[in-house]
Amino acid sequence: MPIVVDIDVMLARRKMSVGDLADRVGITPANLAVLKNGRAKAVRFATLAALCEVLDCQPGDLLRWEAEDAADPVDVGAAGR
Repeated sequence: MPIVVDIDVMLARRKMSVGDLADRVGITPANLAVLKNGRAKAVRFATLAALCEVLDCQPGDLLRWEAEDAADPVDVGAAGR
């Protein structure tokens, strides 16, 4: 996926655990893990804002876009959406 989630980088910079972040943001550790590991299909702006507030960062510190490798197969079904 071309969107990369860098929550683990910010956690390391802030010396904070996943459990502590989940508690302070108000989401379950399991849902935070889904987001952190790049398996989430969407993120609510309220959750993103809470993450930024707790981690004292900007959304761009948590999410970034990377071009997909040209060698990767194209999902034709998703292209028409």
